[in-house]
Amino acid sequence: MLWKRRNTSPDALTHEEQEVRDAGERGRRDERKARKRHPIMMTLTFAAALVGGLVLAPAVMEGSFARRGGIVDHGLALATNHAQPVVMDAARDLKAKTFRQTES
Repeated sequence: MLWKRRNTSPDALTHEEQEVRDAGERGRRDERKARKRHPIMMTLTFAAALVGGLVLAPAVMEGSFARRGGIVDHGLALATNHAQPVVMDAARDLKAKTFRQTES
């Protein structure tokens, strides 16, 4: 039966059983190598979790996720309003430089 333990000492195993056991060990080693974690990806995952926690923490402290969402939306709107003129000026300058270079 499956739940009864057998004597698994190397002497007691037949040649086929030993090959199956070795193949299993090789498979486990290969699987561990395949699932090795990459340090940069783990760092990025940790950073994303930290940012998520920083966004959620004020909402929990304030007691209202809707209110905190409004505050975040307001901050994004302000950033967009400040960034839009800068982006438009940069685009205008790039267009002028490109036009001057094509005329030369």
